[in-house]
Amino acid sequence: TACKNFKKIVFCAFPSRFPSATTTKHMKDFIRAVESIEAVNPGLQMLDVVKGLRKAAGLETDLIKRYLGDLSDAHDLVADPSVTSYVSEVINHSLSQLRKEEGVVLTLDGSNVALASMLLGLEAGLQSTIQGLYPLTLTHNLVASFLYHVHNEQTTVPFGTKGFWDSISSPKVYTLSDLPSLVTDALIIGGIDGFILGSEVSTSNHRERSLSDLLKSYYSQQPDAAGLDASPRLISQKRRMNFKKLVSFSLLKSQMVQALTVRRNLNESERKRLDDVMSEGFDQFVHVYAVCPNIITRSQWGAAAFIGSPSYLSLPVPYLFIHHTYQPSKPCTTFDQCASDMRSMQHYHQQTNGWSDIGYSFVAGSDGNLYEGRGWNWIGAHSYGYNSISYGVCFIGDYTSTLPIKSAMDMVQYDFTSCAVNGGRLSSYYNLYGHRQADSTECPGNSLYREIQNWAHWEVKRLLILGIYCIYEVLTSQNALVTVQTITVSLCVFLCVSLQSYLP
Repeated sequence: TACKNFKKIVFCAFPSRFPSATTTKHMKDFIRAVESIEAVNPGLQMLDVVKGLRKAAGLETDLIKRYLGDLSDAHDLVADPSVTSYVSEVINHSLSQLRKEEGVVLTLDGSNVALASMLLGLEAGLQSTIQGLYPLTLTHNLVASFLYHVHNEQTTVPFGTKGFWDSISSPKVYTLSDLPSLVTDALIIGGIDGFILGSEVSTSNHRERSLSDLLKSYYSQQPDAAGLDASPRLISQKRRMNFKKLVSFSLLKSQMVQALTVRRNLNESERKRLDDVMSEGFDQFVHVYAVCPNIITRSQWGAAAFIGSPSYLSLPVPYLFIHHTYQPSKPCTTFDQCASDMRSMQHYHQQTNGWSDIGYSFVAGSDGNLYEGRGWNWIGAHSYGYNSISYGVCFIGDYTSTLPIKSAMDMVQYDFTSCAVNGGRLSSYYNLYGHRQADSTECPGNSLYREIQNWAHWEVKRLLILGIYCIYEVLTSQNALVTVQTITVSLCVFLCVSLQSYLP
């Protein structure tokens, strides 16, 4: 076989398991490329392959060399030219003036991952250079983004800009959907995955595994009917849960502060502004990536445009209504399935019901994602008489006789409500209702309706407790002004709310 050496990557003309015509930017395509490299480089360990990929992509900055060393000792990888060209393209990260983001792939869970930050974290773990985990995955990128924002506040956001693909089924072009940030959502997600995987391989016996096997086990899990409740621990759908368990936010913040102290080229006002941006930005980073659930935006699931002009909520809203779809009757357990259900519901609401958009504010899948409907700011069409003062969150599935999986209920009961309250969108004194309390309907299904009566902020439950307290105060009061009428009214309130709490 004829081969030639270029940048210590050996290119050979031989049959490849990787299709040369592949141009899609999906994680499964990247894993397929890694498999093809491993197939013609037998005997190499995971670290050898990771370093070889870094060399192929030309990732060797001063920061990287400080923690990972140079690439002089990297093994020569044998690879088909089409494979190496693809690898270099999908690993090298960049942003264009047209808001096109390169070096990003779509995963089966619906997330968008910048491969560079993921691979750097993984290599740090494999090299046991744990002190490099924070700087290589998150610290450096966040500090650089905050600093860039200080100098470009009118045209950028501090961090985390999301984007959308030209096609979910065949992703090729990824475009930012809002004002850009130097560190995008994809870079952060890649950094979080690198942090998780790097931490895992540094402490567990994964070093004898192949890189493709590790990536497949993390990114290619397809939950069954039991959803995430029965899924393994180390999968991308559980990245937020794993990240919160592993990361030290105090250490991350202290490293960011330390990184800023070396910025000597700022005047006093710029440094003060940078301190403010970093403090606010860090708190917002924790809010978005550790408090809130993973929210799939409208552009990510392929929403059609709003018909007409939306009306806006006045925040924070005081009510939260729980719904189920009834149709689709089955829970969705994958991003593809949930995104398809969202498009179907939106089409029905717009074309059959004649509404402007999908009615719900947010929709909970059983895949670990919360899907943006009308979102945080637009008035929905979900609970008659309350639409302008409430959010409506819907579970995909029919919950007349069964319940959603626990992880989906926890996502709404805890993660969504914490995200909404802490973000100033839902009142901290909000009242929780089922849809049937506003309309003549069986929604959200008898089983789910009974379940949410045990959740915090359930209105009838709060009234019942208040009624019991009032009656206790009346019956134990020594005040002669307490009358029979007061006792009667209190008993009526108590009986009414007690009966109401047992209604189906």
